Amino acid sequence: MPAAPAPRVTACADEVLRRVGLLNNVYFQELRDGSMSRECFRRSQEQFFFAVRYFPRPMAALIARIGDPVLRLDILKNLVEEHGDFQEEEFHQNTFRAFLGAIGARDPQSQPVVMCPAAHAFNNTLMATCAADELEVGIGCLGIIEYAFASISAVIGRAVVDRGWVESGQLVHYGLHAELDVRHSQEFFAIVEPRWDDAGTRGNLQQGLELGAYAFDQLYRSLHVHGNAQTEGS
Repeated sequence: MPAAPAPRVTACADEVLRRVGLLNNVYFQELRDGSMSRECFRRSQEQFFFAVRYFPRPMAALIARIGDPVLRLDILKNLVEEHGDFQEEEFHQNTFRAFLGAIGARDPQSQPVVMCPAAHAFNNTLMATCAADELEVGIGCLGIIEYAFASISAVIGRAVVDRGWVESGQLVHYGLHAELDVRHSQEFFAIVEPRWDDAGTRGNLQQGLELGAYAFDQLYRSLHVHGNAQTEGS
């Protein structure tokens, strides 16, 4: 495997994720140990659709604030990939809708699924950070979410296949992101890696990494609560 283009930022992101314990929160523990019900998983993933659909918007806001067009380029490619390289059926929100169909969940685009406050808060946190905070805070926030999502996608993909909820060929969205988001995260991190030795830049970046890890962890914890509540109430 080639060396990461942003080794110092990546090492910092690894340390933040270890400390926050994102991959060890209750959502992923229950997926791994088999105690999460299929219905809880479905309801939580219906809500995650709203985060998938919204994610390109704070990314676009961040791109607009990057003054150097060279530094803008890789993130712009990332944004185009979010839109399926201009193929509507490959838009990431649409590949995620295909996954929802595979697990027997509702399609929030065409059925009455109301966005829960946790997904709403997560989306607004990302947009506010990318539009109004220091640039490096937004880069760190989105970058660590992309970085963590590669591992999350692998965990979810393995769990749903092992439990027989979908066939491996039906992973669609999660199969793609288990590989794609490692590169996407490096494209964010590489923007600030050359300025790592600047204390102000590094401080802002670390704040963004902390915020992104915290927001993502809180989202999954809340989706776990939402999924169980919806299951009990159905």
